[in-house]
Amino acid sequence: QVQVVESGGGLVQAGGSLRLSCAASGIIATINGMGWYRQAPGKQRELVASITSGGSTRYSDSVKGRYTISRANAKNTVSLQMNSLRPEDTAVYYCNAVGTTVTMRTFDSWGQGTQVTVSS
Repeated sequence: QVQVVESGGGLVQAGGSLRLSCAASGIIATINGMGWYRQAPGKQRELVASITSGGSTRYSDSVKGRYTISRANAKNTVSLQMNSLRPEDTAVYYCNAVGTTVTMRTFDSWGQGTQVTVSS
């Protein structure tokens, strides 16, 4: 089994910063990619940022220049630095990890989510 756990959400004023962290653990052989998604009330879950094992990153247009995703491969962790936060960034943020287990099965695991609230 593979577990994904997020931390670091909270309440911040517009213009402020938050840093989210995520750790994947369990019978992991390799992680191909990790990413952050968010879901606001009444909206679909959307990709915020992702990073591959090789370090390639991808961002949604709405967060480019404000968010930075980084990864520590040896620790199977990924962080999301969020700057210049806006009220529209308010959402539950989910971490996702995809890869292969030591039993040669692929996994696509999600964390439980962490709330980010940006006040105006």
